[in-house]
Amino acid sequence: MSRRIIIAGGGTGGHIFPAIAIANALKEMEEDTEILFVGAQGKMEMEKVPQAGFRIVGLDIAGFNRSSLIRNIGLPIKLVKSFLQVRRIFKDFRPDAVIGVGGYSSYPVLRYAQFSGLMTFIHESNSFAGRSNILLGRKATRIFVATEGMGKFFPADRIELTGNPVRKSIEESGVERSEAIRSFRLDPDATTVLVVGGSLGAKSINEAIRKGVDEITRSGLQLIWQTGKPFAEEGSKAAEGNDRVWTDAFITRMDNAYAAADLVVSRAGAMSIAELCIVGKPAILVPFPHAAEDHQTFNARSLSERDAGILIPDQAAAAQLVPTVIALAKDVKKRKELGDHIRPLAIRHADKKIASSILEYLNKNIKRNIRS
Repeated sequence: MSRRIIIAGGGTGGHIFPAIAIANALKEMEEDTEILFVGAQGKMEMEKVPQAGFRIVGLDIAGFNRSSLIRNIGLPIKLVKSFLQVRRIFKDFRPDAVIGVGGYSSYPVLRYAQFSGLMTFIHESNSFAGRSNILLGRKATRIFVATEGMGKFFPADRIELTGNPVRKSIEESGVERSEAIRSFRLDPDATTVLVVGGSLGAKSINEAIRKGVDEITRSGLQLIWQTGKPFAEEGSKAAEGNDRVWTDAFITRMDNAYAAADLVVSRAGAMSIAELCIVGKPAILVPFPHAAEDHQTFNARSLSERDAGILIPDQAAAAQLVPTVIALAKDVKKRKELGDHIRPLAIRHADKKIASSILEYLNKNIKRNIRS
């Protein structure tokens, strides 16, 4: 019997890539499972999901704008419109269950599913749960979490600690460091710093690196610098003529980037943290301060308190980031300590754990229906 599952959410790579990983795991376990993604029109999931081979439908919805309250005037109308769109999607696709991975497009989909009496599953990737997920968690069938101590947000009897799904190319990477560095046309003998600000870039990190790029390379280091689209042109100009810097808006092969890196500068999104734990790299974390509920600071602090990462507040990046990068690059002992402390925090095969649990619940429901 072919079952139909909707996966809802997106907005950033931190929601999209785990969703795709879960979808692939479901298909591996039950090949005839039909999966439909639901995202937000104009967001990156509308591009990334089809590239991964899955169908997606976009909702006309927007999130709450924290920086400009006047821009939220049309939100109630968009929310009502999105519920009407969701109703139409459910009528056409007739899902057996819905999975929410975060992002504002997940709320109307899971809310409608719960209203319809369908099984709903939530994946909460952060150590501080978002408000929508907290509300949805009250009626969710199962809530998959990345860290311990989430009972303060969700019903304890429905929580399952699974970790965050990491892209298979990263979790199962066998790329050698020298091979990876050569793919970026850099020197295998030089200490390599990977700077990555997420799919949309990170202004404070990019500005600090732009101003300090010559200082960094004069110190004998080399850079793999993923700028994100908004900063791509400025990053390219800053690196022009410097053969110790590779820069681009996006890194297609993150497994190569991690394999090449001796240390990493990153935001502190849940997926970045999960990947850093898997690859066991020493990291300097600059949390995005305007993330919902400031969850990136909570994520970064959970590592820094274990001496598994170095936390630099966003407002301090301009003054502290480059000196910290250079100092850590030269301190081999400290880099080893950070790597040794972050590696045990990795939770592997989260995608398979989540997919297996979902299918188990669906199978139980089918058996109950057969008996009744």
